[in-house]
Amino acid sequence: MIDPTAFAATLDITFKKNDLLTQALTHRSYLNENPGFRLGHNERLEYLGDAVLELVVTADLFERFPDKPEGELTSIRAALVNAEILAGIAAEIKMGDYMLLSRGEKKDTGRARHYILANAFEAFVGALYLDQGYDACADFIKKYLLTHTSEVVEKRLWKDPKSSFQEAAQDRVGITPSYKVLREVGPDHQKKFFVGVFLGSTQVAEGSGPSKQDAEVEAAENALREKGWG
Repeated sequence: MIDPTAFAATLDITFKKNDLLTQALTHRSYLNENPGFRLGHNERLEYLGDAVLELVVTADLFERFPDKPEGELTSIRAALVNAEILAGIAAEIKMGDYMLLSRGEKKDTGRARHYILANAFEAFVGALYLDQGYDACADFIKKYLLTHTSEVVEKRLWKDPKSSFQEAAQDRVGITPSYKVLREVGPDHQKKFFVGVFLGSTQVAEGSGPSKQDAEVEAAENALREKGWG
């Protein structure tokens, strides 16, 4: 049996309530195979952790870059908390080795696994917040995530397709793009999202992916090509 407390020990963190830690590392697919498991899956903790993560990163960027406008800070923050970076950090600290997953999800090493890891990272932050408060979360996020800030800024990794399309749309037609989920397919633990990007009421392009964020990025890429604004 996987011992989640052993994972926390590798980070020099001791939880007061180990059930929070266990739940943060429990994927929905595990409950499908183990319906009698005494805890729930990690999605509510992920929801909380996402908000805590955003606040910590926002406060750090606000202090670190006093001369940058809020639009640029928003783009930098989005680049820092995107699924690829969060999944990469989760992989580095071997979070996946301690997760409770279905047999099928354990074997998957593709993009769906990336999103499982990214979501678990957020859930861990949510559990840590409930267990030890804001300061403990800030220390964890600064140690493992905010060390990537310089790279994101220096390499301009924050200039993602969504930011590029928004800037082009505002400059050329004076409209801020909006995104709307058009449909979802597949079971809860393996959904595929289809998202449209709109200028006003006109749909410009569509994108798809295993998360809403991924689908929005693809939609923005397709919109840049459709409009010839690349």
